[in-house]
Amino acid sequence: MDFDGKVFWEALTSNSLIQGVQVTIALTIVAFAVGILIGLLVAVMRDSRVRFLRAVSWTYVWLFRGIPTLILLFIVWFALPQLVPALRERWFSPFLGATVALSLNEAAYAAEILRGGLLAVDDGQRIAARALGMTPWKVFSKVVAPQLTRVTIPPMANDFITLLKITSLVHVTGLRELMTNTQAAVSSSFRFAEWYFAAAIYYLVVVSIFMVGQAWLERRYRWTSQARGPRSLMRAIGR
Repeated sequence: MDFDGKVFWEALTSNSLIQGVQVTIALTIVAFAVGILIGLLVAVMRDSRVRFLRAVSWTYVWLFRGIPTLILLFIVWFALPQLVPALRERWFSPFLGATVALSLNEAAYAAEILRGGLLAVDDGQRIAARALGMTPWKVFSKVVAPQLTRVTIPPMANDFITLLKITSLVHVTGLRELMTNTQAAVSSSFRFAEWYFAAAIYYLVVVSIFMVGQAWLERRYRWTSQARGPRSLMRAIGR
């Protein structure tokens, strides 16, 4: 069976793939944002003086880095409703189930990236900022966060792109994202090459757009997170 250009164009412009891309992007952004919040908490706990918190955070990272994403999706979508009957209600949608699984998975990797970024910020800068009268929140937002952002942009962007591609696994939950809609079209038409190539192009386009965003962020924070001396710390607190 030859490659049919007309079928390929129909696949590329089909509403099902366009809607699938929208769901894929939404799922990636939501899961990434939730994963970052959980990951930041876990990263802070990793360096806590309380041994119990360090143990909890280490266990979290070990657990969710060790479990394959596909198995985690099966656990959240199939196993948890079996153990917790309340999750069988309609509010526990495929999107929510996929978000929970991907967020838990993402947080484990984000925690290690953010932890490395926090360790890269010299403690002397924190001490100097507190000596200038800055509150702990201002120390973090004005001194630590800009440098943390600069250090973690490349690995976090790579993690985001990986998460975007991992969303193709959530078809097991029935969520109508890009891969699910592609599989449905292939099952009805048996045109494998045309539909899979169309889906691949959509992934490439979306990833390329986010890579442009990554480059912009790197340029943006290359300027704002230069080495901070006494004058920059004074400007940070408005003096």
